[in-house]
Amino acid sequence: MRRAPAPAKINLALVVGPTRADGKHEVATALQRVDLGDRVAIAPAPRLTVRGFAGDTLVRDALAALAGAAGVEPRWTATITKRIPVASGLGGGSSDAATALRLANATLRTPLPPAELRSLAATLGADVPFFLGDGPQLGRGDGSELAPIELPQDYWIVLVLPAGAAKTSTADVYRAFDERDGAAGWEERRARFEDALAAVRRPRDLAALPANDLASSPLADELLRLGAFRADVSGAGPAVYGLFHHKRQAQAARRALGRAGTTWLTVPVWYG
Repeated sequence: MRRAPAPAKINLALVVGPTRADGKHEVATALQRVDLGDRVAIAPAPRLTVRGFAGDTLVRDALAALAGAAGVEPRWTATITKRIPVASGLGGGSSDAATALRLANATLRTPLPPAELRSLAATLGADVPFFLGDGPQLGRGDGSELAPIELPQDYWIVLVLPAGAAKTSTADVYRAFDERDGAAGWEERRARFEDALAAVRRPRDLAALPANDLASSPLADELLRLGAFRADVSGAGPAVYGLFHHKRQAQAARRALGRAGTTWLTVPVWYG
C-alpha cells in the first residue's frame, strides 16, 4: 500500500476574464498549498474501488483515466481520509485526484512520464495539475497552464468555513460573473496582477494582490479587522482565509471567529 497527504490550496488571488472557445473562462491565479489536508492510500485490488468518502467521483475518474492511458485494467483500491471540507474552494477533490494519480502511476510497470500525467490531470479539472507539482504556482489559461513562482512561506493562515454555507455551483458563480460584465478590462487587470505578483518579496507584499473576482465575504473584512494583512475568499468559495505575520495574532483571530463557522490554523507548505 502507498500513502500520501493530499493538501488543500488557497487562491492568493483570482483574476477572471472572458469565456474561451472551449466554454471555460480565462483566469490568472496564484495557487498556494496549505498544511490542511486529506490522506489518500492506494493498494492493488481485483477491481477499482474507492473507500472512505462516499461522495467521491474524481478519484475514481482519475484512476480509470490513468488505467486507460496506460493500457491496463484499473485494479486499485483508493482509501480517502477526508479533512478538507467538500465544495469549499480549497481544492480537496482535485488534491485527492492528483495524489491518487501520482501514487497509482508509481505502481505501474511502465509509469506515465510526468508531462503525460499532467496532461491527463488537466482533463479532470483545472486545479488537478497544480497538485502534481511542488511550490506555489501561477495558473493561466483555464488555470491548468502552470508556471512556478517564488513566494514567501513564513506566515500563518486562518481558514474559515462559514456556518451554514452552501456553495453555489461553480457554473452559477461564473454565470453571475458574466451577468455583471466581470470580464471587462481583463488584459489590464491580468497585467496588474502579474506585476504585483512579481513584486512580492515579503509576506506583507501579498496584500497588494487584487481581490478575488468571483466571490467576496464579510468574513474577509472581519479577518482584516482582526489583524490579517490579507484576507479573501479562496476559489469560488465559500471558504475564506486570512494571512497573519504572527501565530499569536492568528490564534486570537481564530478564537474570535469560532462562532462564525469552522476554523483552522495552518501554514503554507511547499509540496504534498
